[in-house]
Amino acid sequence: MKLDPLDLESYNYSLPKELIATYPTLPAHNSKLLVYEREKEKVTHTIFKELPNYLPPEATLIFNDTKVIKARIFGKKESGGKIELLLNRPLKENLFSVFIKGKVKKGTTLIFPSNLVAKVIALKGDGSREVKFFLNQKELNFFELLDLLDKIGTIPLPPYLNREAKKEDEVNYQPIFAKKEGAVAAPTASLHFTQELLDNLSNPKQFLTLHVGAGTFKPVESKKITYHKIHTEYYEIPKSTQETILSSKPIVAVGTTVTRAIEYFFKTHQPKGECDLFLHPLNPPQRVNHLITNFHLPKSTLLMLVASFIGVEKTLQLYQEAIKNSYRFYSYGDAMLII
Repeated sequence: MKLDPLDLESYNYSLPKELIATYPTLPAHNSKLLVYEREKEKVTHTIFKELPNYLPPEATLIFNDTKVIKARIFGKKESGGKIELLLNRPLKENLFSVFIKGKVKKGTTLIFPSNLVAKVIALKGDGSREVKFFLNQKELNFFELLDLLDKIGTIPLPPYLNREAKKEDEVNYQPIFAKKEGAVAAPTASLHFTQELLDNLSNPKQFLTLHVGAGTFKPVESKKITYHKIHTEYYEIPKSTQETILSSKPIVAVGTTVTRAIEYFFKTHQPKGECDLFLHPLNPPQRVNHLITNFHLPKSTLLMLVASFIGVEKTLQLYQEAIKNSYRFYSYGDAMLII
């Protein structure tokens, strides 16, 4: 049966609970890898360590060097009620977009360890809140806040892992080349790369930055997917990576975040700013040739991005193949290479 690529239900599938990876495979390069060769319509099952054997040798790998911050903090309201705050992203003039578990209204003051205080400035329609942070009555900017979060915060694991972050997640939920702080979720395709694997890759390698926001987990709710308003995320692309994107060299995007940033730059020629590009089968990529990605949630924009490369029927077919072969899904799960 042909699926309608605009219909949200076309992106639904059933996943046995035991295939949700709650902890990573270690070493990371021992994750399973499903390779799909489009021209031959060929599927190969291997492990991620074998990636160099499947990559087109002349293709440039582009990675996201964003770094996950300790964005989740626990505190209380002045009235004493417990709350949990997840930093989403900095806005302008020391204003921050956050998500708060616990009822708050405009003007509510929140108290955290180490004398950190947040004041709720606005309640937004998407469920987020705008706050300002203070330390001893001094308003904090993003970098001052990061220093404090590093002391009192925890790594914000995705909600579907259904567990508290542990000390080892500070290493495991972070690409080994992460350096620019600002993400509240990991670019998960990058988590499979170890230093040993990087050293074995002869392909040219380049980087860009896209700070993954909490909106990446927001499910699509509109029945027609094009009515969905996708989240925006800050990105920045250095000169050498821009040159590669504007050349005719083949590109392997390491993850959905890299794909979105490349395609947004390719369309706009803006080297930095806010990326709000929604890729799906009716808005396919124009520049990225090959994709490395994890297995994503049903009805998610990430699944729709995969379908923008190979169509919704083939995507679901490959997902069923992965389920049949006990691949592990989501952030700490296994990977797929589309070439």
